[in-house]
Amino acid sequence: MIARQVLAGARVAVSSAGSSAMDGSPASPHSIEVAAANGLDLSGHRSRLLNASMVRDADLIVTMGARHRETVGVIDADALEYTFLLTNFSDRHHGDIPDPIGGPLETYASTCAVIRECVESMAAHLPRFDGWKPAARGRKERS
Repeated sequence: MIARQVLAGARVAVSSAGSSAMDGSPASPHSIEVAAANGLDLSGHRSRLLNASMVRDADLIVTMGARHRETVGVIDADALEYTFLLTNFSDRHHGDIPDPIGGPLETYASTCAVIRECVESMAAHLPRFDGWKPAARGRKERS
């Protein structure tokens, strides 16, 4: 995962789940290829469907698109207070980051580049970010 790679030195735990994922599905061949070209190994990755426990345990939820954010709100409306689009952290990218599923390799590569730029921007914002879950705002170390 790009976020784990970029945020490796930060004191945060990164977890991934989808709003319409089928539990246990492997990453697509294009995802694996683009990830490998970016120093990431997705060969063992398996999808997970977002659930109430994950939402409850999160201090910050970052989604790729508005529909994903809406799903978080259906699971727990209070969680919308600490749920943001990844592009909210970017000065360059705005709105949803389209899912490349089913597209050509080039679409996966460009999506990966946008995600990396946004995560790098998010990493720069996190030290002064105050959109964390209210109970987590006073913590010195987030996990």
